Amino acid sequence: MSRLNRNTLLACLLITLWAVSMLVAYWWYEARYLRSFNEQAELFDGDQLHLPDELVGMNSIRLVHFWDPSCPCNAGNQQHLTELISRFGPKGVSFFAVRAPGSQGQLPDTLSAVQNIASVSWSDKIPASPAVAIWDSSGKLSYFGPYSEGATCTSGNSFIEPILEALSAGLPVSASNMLAVSCFCDWPRD
Repeated sequence: MSRLNRNTLLACLLITLWAVSMLVAYWWYEARYLRSFNEQAELFDGDQLHLPDELVGMNSIRLVHFWDPSCPCNAGNQQHLTELISRFGPKGVSFFAVRAPGSQGQLPDTLSAVQNIASVSWSDKIPASPAVAIWDSSGKLSYFGPYSEGATCTSGNSFIEPILEALSAGLPVSASNMLAVSCFCDWPRD
């Protein structure tokens, strides 16, 4: 085999090896970080939820954020939660978070106003995350479900702002059961 053919063969082999490694890296990245929007609906049934023990006795509206640090859906949701805190915190809404059982991680510094709750006894009733539960100032569950419907979560498509506005104005809200399609990750069971 001539030297030119050997160099050509070696170059082709290196290019093929590089292309295969790029494909493997892409598939790994896609499987780990990129998820196509899932059209599967999740049922949020709040009939069996009750106010977490840590929040009993407070006379404010309480929003509890359920999140899983490994869920890529949380990234866009956290910006929305930051906006909710700046808008409704001054109106007396208290913000809390429950991290998925067995997960590790912290909310970003922009969400330092959110107080952590170690766990809730009814954690197995949460179908997916990110999710939110809102109790009115009397301790009645007003809302349980996703922040919004669709692939992204913003103030423009959120369910939360109208509920917090109504509760802040003293109006009753009862939306504790919801079927929604959104960016979700399965909530781990204990």
